[in-house]
Amino acid sequence: MLETATTLTKLRARGIVIVRRVEDIIDLNYVGLVVATVFFALSVTPSLLPRDWLFQGLISGINAALGYGVGCVLEWLFRLWVRPRLTRIAPPPTWVRYAVKSAVLFTAALSAALMLVQSARWQREITALMGMAGTTTPAYLRTGLLSLAVGAAVVAVYRTVRETIRFLARLLNHWVRVPRELAPAAGFLVLVVLAVTIFNGVASRAFFAVANSAFSVRNDHTSVNAIQPVQPERSGSPASLAKWETLGYEGRWFVSHGPTASKIGEVTGRPAREPIRAYVGLESVEPGEDPAELAAAELERTGAFDRKVLVVMTTTGTGWVNAMAAGAIEYMYGGDSAIVASQYSYLPSVLSFLADRSKAMTAGRAMFDAIHRHWAARPREQRPKLLVYGESLGSQGSEAAFDGLADLRTKVDGALWVGPPNSNRLWKQFVSRRDPGSREIQPVYADGLVVRFASDSADLARPSTEWRPPRIAYLQHASDPIVWWSTDLIFSQPDWLSEPRGADVSSQMRWWPFVTFWQVAADLTNAQAVTDGHGHRYGSLVLDGWAAIAAPPDWTAGLSDRVRAELEVAEDFERKTK
Repeated sequence: MLETATTLTKLRARGIVIVRRVEDIIDLNYVGLVVATVFFALSVTPSLLPRDWLFQGLISGINAALGYGVGCVLEWLFRLWVRPRLTRIAPPPTWVRYAVKSAVLFTAALSAALMLVQSARWQREITALMGMAGTTTPAYLRTGLLSLAVGAAVVAVYRTVRETIRFLARLLNHWVRVPRELAPAAGFLVLVVLAVTIFNGVASRAFFAVANSAFSVRNDHTSVNAIQPVQPERSGSPASLAKWETLGYEGRWFVSHGPTASKIGEVTGRPAREPIRAYVGLESVEPGEDPAELAAAELERTGAFDRKVLVVMTTTGTGWVNAMAAGAIEYMYGGDSAIVASQYSYLPSVLSFLADRSKAMTAGRAMFDAIHRHWAARPREQRPKLLVYGESLGSQGSEAAFDGLADLRTKVDGALWVGPPNSNRLWKQFVSRRDPGSREIQPVYADGLVVRFASDSADLARPSTEWRPPRIAYLQHASDPIVWWSTDLIFSQPDWLSEPRGADVSSQMRWWPFVTFWQVAADLTNAQAVTDGHGHRYGSLVLDGWAAIAAPPDWTAGLSDRVRAELEVAEDFERKTK
């Protein structure tokens, strides 16, 4: 019996030694681990869009690291304020402390595994709502290992920063004679000032300069499936004021594709004209010249102001134009149309949004104002119908051309804005002032008299009251993170999560401070990785939007079906060959 007790004592002592060595290596904070587990669990709860294990692992790892930091702060506050008041309570034996720590480790691992099993079920629910194939539970469990690696890496970076602050504190104490008590705070302040200065100055400029340079290389490239047009109605043709080689990658694709007069006639069964597509690239003008005036000159050259309809399209970052939106209006008007667009950046929308949103807004307003001046100079009865279009960041640039609803209605004959960012000024005004009882995801503004919101074609007919021209429509999905992401998510629950959900949003999604903001922010990078009709994929709904806003008198349901089928074929071709 005595030998057994001695053996157990030795094993316990050896175990404690091993645990201590491991602790010395990883320096684990157990309060931090508990909070990190909670943050990890919250991060794998449902968000707007489905995620594969790799993407979820990255997001959850960062979330867990943030939770670990919060736990470390809580533990520090406990030691600072609470522990001094517990001097009369004897500390527990060493073996009890290590038993508790082992229990915390085991519970954290088990809790994470159970949450991943449940998360896999949630992911399958979300994918089912969107008509996509779901993940398997064993495959999704890989999320845990990746999250552990990512979280450890983030914590390691933090510890490196902490040691840097301590080093700076020692330097300040020794060389500048900063008091020892104030040196850590001074070191932290020095590091923050250096980091902010470098990021806002050298680092920020260097990053976006490199990014701009990298994407400008692609801008100079031309797809093998983009051929210089010969029709004078297209920019980039021999007759154009905007030369082919200056249009950029997206511009060259835009003017070299789209329905021709013969194709339009074939699909509609009616005589058609050659559509006008005017485009100005970043390199189409010399320094100091106005790209908006060049665009207006292109429209004058092609006779665009003599067509039935003229559409000013504000592009996204790199100058991309939604081919579905452009083709829809061209088929709808039998080619008796003109579309004008311009490039304002080399960067994709996400980077443009981060780097300089004002650039899109400035370019959007300058383009519309220039076109509107030429349009308004014509006799009223000789003007084409003037429409505006913008998608994603492009909608923000397009909105910027107008001071408010009255200004918008005075200047245009219709507006179609797709997937608007939550920061859009006019959109936010309409949604915040929606009629009582209407949901944020499907607001009704002023009884639908002028402005309407739709996630599908049926929504465009709601409410059943009169929709007066000029009509304005926003297309937005309940699951589109670009529409719903906002810094307000950090501290307040949005209406779209407190009101009845959209049909493709999980009923299990909940709002949590900070966590929901981070989850929806992560969804931004995944917004297009879903099927049409969900996320930021609007597909042929833009055709229904145009039909609701500005359909010609001879537009029919049968014609709409034929055009839709042709547009979907063209979109599939673009995805595969561009």
